[in-house]
Formats: sequence, C-alpha cells, structure tokens
Amino acid sequence: MLVDSHCHLNYLDDPDAALTRARAAGVGAFLCIGVDAEGIDDVVSLADAHDDVWATAGQHPEAAAGSRDWLAGRLAHPRVVAVGETGLDYFHESQPEAQRRQRTAFDEQLALASQHGLPVVVHTRAAETDTLDLLRAHSGVRGVLHCFTESWELASAALDLGYYVSISGIVTFRNADNVRDVALRIPEDRLLVETDCPWLAPVPHRGQRNEPGYLPDTAAFLARLRGCSPEALAATTTANFESLFGVRVG
Repeated sequence: MLVDSHCHLNYLDDPDAALTRARAAGVGAFLCIGVDAEGIDDVVSLADAHDDVWATAGQHPEAAAGSRDWLAGRLAHPRVVAVGETGLDYFHESQPEAQRRQRTAFDEQLALASQHGLPVVVHTRAAETDTLDLLRAHSGVRGVLHCFTESWELASAALDLGYYVSISGIVTFRNADNVRDVALRIPEDRLLVETDCPWLAPVPHRGQRNEPGYLPDTAAFLARLRGCSPEALAATTTANFESLFGVRVG
C-alpha cells in the first residue's frame, strides 16, 4: 500500500471519484494539504468524510500577505495532523518586501508547529539559505520538505535537523537529474512519496491533470532508481508517513 503524502484533493473536479480510482490502484491513504483560509473548509471536510484521508492547515508562501488569524483554531481539529503547506518561494517573487512577508509567515507557522507539537510541511523553491536559516531557528520542529527540487546540500542539512524529504512525479521527468540524484541519497527511513496533484503528473501521464491514482507510477520509477522492489518502497514510505504524522494507516 502506498500513501500519497501530499495532494490537493479539493482542487480536483471529483475528489471522491479520484479517491476511488487511487484505492483501486493501491494507494491506501492520503494527506490533503491546506494552503489558505479560503480552501481550508474543503480540505478538512474531505478528511472528515474519508477515514483514509488526513488534512493539514497552513498558509502557502504565495498567500503570505493574508491573515493567519484562522490558522491556530484549525490546528485543533482531530483530522489535522500538520502545519502547512508553508515555506518560501522566491522563484517568481523577487521583491524584497514580498520575500520578507514570506519569511514572517513561515517563521510564525514554524512557531505554531512547535507550540502544537505538530510536524510542518515545507515548500521551498529558490530560497535555500533563508529556508535553512528558519528551519535551524526552530530546531525542535520536524517535518517534510515536499516535492523536493532543490540541492542535495539543502536536503542533507534538513535531514540533519530531523526532516523527511518527499519525492514527486518530477523525478520521472527527463530533465530532472538533480531530483534523481537527491532521491538516490535520501536515507530509507526519511523518504516519502507524493503526487502534489493536480499538478506534476509523472511519466507516462505528463501533461495530464494529476491525481493520486498516478502515485504508483512515481513509486515504481523511484523503486527502480533506488534498486528496491515497489513493495519494499511502499512499505518503507508508509512506515515513514506514520512515524512523521503520528497516524496509523490501513
């Protein structure tokens, strides 16, 4: 059984149908990710409606200018198992003030994770130094760097802080040598897999709208890359998911 450790089910046209297809494909649990106040009701409702779906509550860096007054209350919900998706994304944001807002939002959410005893789901892109500085400033927090596309140096430093690293369908893309290099080096007990659906569908579905049912394609590719069986990779990543998020699946 595989676990989709990062999916945006609420952005799919028919989440229930997508979940049915995914279960039939061998995906047995799902973490639906909250990114802003506007979508959190849908995220939590999906977790409430399905025993194999859990939720997170957080503010994505692209929403960093918005209020976070709603967030602490959501973290008390029994199906919410992490803070996030939060982090830094400077790839499309070069303005110093906007980057400062992202750092403030990330810092506050790391503090919330510490206060609530929850892991954090981290988005990081083109912001390695600032990301690592903030992770180190909250060294008691652990979590996952999701959909990882950055350097091994950042991954290694985060691993040293107790973080996990999650690999998405990008690992199957022809031009993703850096992702494959990192994916080979992640310790077995820190590896997760995800779809990040509805984006980033793996080969052979690239260009289509992604959904959790495509996770086995990413997992099979990753298993070949790492020289293990798909069954072993599924068992390892499921155990890691349970360890990080404090849930039992299956």
